[in-house]
Amino acid sequence: MSEGELVVWSAAGPVARVGAEYFGGLGEQWATVWEGGVAVLGPLHLPEGEPFPAEGSPISRALRRLGVVAGAGEDEFTAMGLGRYRATEDWLD
Repeated sequence: MSEGELVVWSAAGPVARVGAEYFGGLGEQWATVWEGGVAVLGPLHLPEGEPFPAEGSPISRALRRLGVVAGAGEDEFTAMGLGRYRATEDWLD
């Protein structure tokens, strides 16, 4: 999906594009959230080898902006159960 499609969809409510590429525990993340046709968070990028900032990873910050609430001892990524999907094809259907 294109950024333009996400901008259009965001007229009906907030939408996010998040991504991650990891191999062997090393990788990077990125995220952007749009609402009402404008970017309200990001684009955020966490390059490989950089520690997560105090406010959380790009993906967790985007999910939080969408209303995801993490419980004790977990982040928003874990709260959503996204770790069970290793590739887009795993959840797309």
